Amino acid sequence: FHRLLAAGAHFVFIKATEGADYVDPNFAANWRAARNAGMPRAAYHFMFWCRTASEQARWFEKNVPNDPDALPPILDVEWNNHSQLCTKKLTPDEALAKVEVMLELMEKYTGKLPIIYTDITFHHDVLEGRHLPNTFWLRSVAAEPDDRYGDRNYTFWQWTQTGTMPGVRGEVDRSAFFGTEDNWTMFL
Repeated sequence: FHRLLAAGAHFVFIKATEGADYVDPNFAANWRAARNAGMPRAAYHFMFWCRTASEQARWFEKNVPNDPDALPPILDVEWNNHSQLCTKKLTPDEALAKVEVMLELMEKYTGKLPIIYTDITFHHDVLEGRHLPNTFWLRSVAAEPDDRYGDRNYTFWQWTQTGTMPGVRGEVDRSAFFGTEDNWTMFL
């Protein structure tokens, strides 16, 4: 993580949990290493639609430290074939209800309003036109978010999934903070 800082990275989002039974095997080591390097970091949870939000929130709480110096937690919401195999296709209102419960429980655990990560399809199907007070992290690798998400305000933009960075083996998602240095200082 020292190499990431030296290369100009200002933050890192670290995959922590999925559903209610998976922890990224590198999470604990990455979490400690980022903290030791002084890298602002956030843990993210990948939502599975076949598990209840309360089960997933308990799993997140069990596996992610509630560090006061961490950035707000992230809830990754997108349709995924693996978690759709075990349930009927959710309606937008059913999916939104799960998202809202998960966000509420993550905020209760950390004391911080979670960040919502989403892709174009899930945003269009479920989130478009809905007002949520959360910060958004939008995935848009083929165009800028304004071209894909309409008037959705966002704070982070994932602009590639095939990036490279010193100190990281293989390809890595790359994201940018959408704001000035003063905005970043205020966000921190």
